[in-house]
Amino acid sequence: MGYTFSEKILAAKCGRDALRAGEIVMVEPDIVMSHDNAAAISATFQKIGKDRVWNPDRIVIILDHVVPAASEKHARNHQTIRRFVSAQGIGHFYEIDSGICHQVLPEKGHAVPGRLILGSDSHTTTYGAFGCLSAGIGRTEVAAVWATGKLWMRCPDTFRIIIKGNLPPGVFAKDIILHIIGEIKADGANYRAVEYTGPVVDAMSVDDRMVLCNMSIEMGAKNGVCMVDDTTRAWLKKRKIESCEEVYPDPDAVYEKTFEFDVSDLEPQLSCPHTVDNVARVSEKEGTRVDQCLLGTCTNGRVSDLAVAAGILKGRRVHPKVRLLVLPASREIYLGALREGILETLSESGAVICNPGCGPCLGAHQGVLAPGEVCVSTANRNFKGRMGCPEAEVYLASPATVAASSLEGVITDPRKYLERS
Repeated sequence: MGYTFSEKILAAKCGRDALRAGEIVMVEPDIVMSHDNAAAISATFQKIGKDRVWNPDRIVIILDHVVPAASEKHARNHQTIRRFVSAQGIGHFYEIDSGICHQVLPEKGHAVPGRLILGSDSHTTTYGAFGCLSAGIGRTEVAAVWATGKLWMRCPDTFRIIIKGNLPPGVFAKDIILHIIGEIKADGANYRAVEYTGPVVDAMSVDDRMVLCNMSIEMGAKNGVCMVDDTTRAWLKKRKIESCEEVYPDPDAVYEKTFEFDVSDLEPQLSCPHTVDNVARVSEKEGTRVDQCLLGTCTNGRVSDLAVAAGILKGRRVHPKVRLLVLPASREIYLGALREGILETLSESGAVICNPGCGPCLGAHQGVLAPGEVCVSTANRNFKGRMGCPEAEVYLASPATVAASSLEGVITDPRKYLERS
């Protein structure tokens, strides 16, 4: 019997020839990432009694969650991190102008195929789009890795998800993953690895694969992965990354479960309040009032996402009772969308362009909702209070659905606008 992707990666990282799901091993990650929560992690690290981190060149810290600082409390937090980075000689530190960690790490060459990446953020699963085993861990665990360079991990069982069919016009990767989460449910893949495969995945861009892997955690997965192919290699080559170890599951790998999804008849999807797996067709919720729309975040904040929305909004105006916030995922994306005229189109439509960061997504600042308000967002979570107010409601959707809804002031099926574009 062969081995899954995760079994192979973890075997290599613990120095063994073979490993099976369920075994617990001590591994050394290639990269350990933290963001604004690095201040709390540094405090725990100091309690451990170590003077120096195990390997400053394998630590990545980025300020992205509340940038620029929204209060003195946040400013002090950033100050603590900057001092820690300087004192420890951390090799990779990204300031407030960089963007969201899950976009910046791949752009800066950290998400390399074959790597084990651990991060103090649940959506660290995003890097699976580059053939990494990437998983979120707790702050205390990150502090332990800073101190020792190692962490106990249980090798996860694996779900194989085959996506096939012909993707209909107006349906995107976000609709696919929302549909899958709606079927498997929020706890259906708890501590499982998820391998995405099939002709639809093969035809996807890296941007779209990042959407799948990013939201794997929303069905409980420990990690999600799309296998490296020519599309991945082309993306990496543009960033001069050509030396890496590509890892693939064996043809006879043992899977706990295999799911097949035919997306040929899939309609635009919507995750309804207040759980991500509360999924419906957009057509079932059309006409629901919208007060705010959020376009961007680490899930759908890339140039391709912004371009889809701009195509719908070009020459039109956002509904007068709707606030449309645009949140590019990184500075690189911001500049790319600026050069292509995408941000100009969005701004002319009435959108407010925010600096790259996480603020509105987690309700830290820049777009906190008021009681009774409704937001349609391209983000990855819609839990009660997620955008700063427990009495507000958040729906999750594709960039196309968000753009169409911002025009009409109600949840709107985007296909009619795409047909006209």
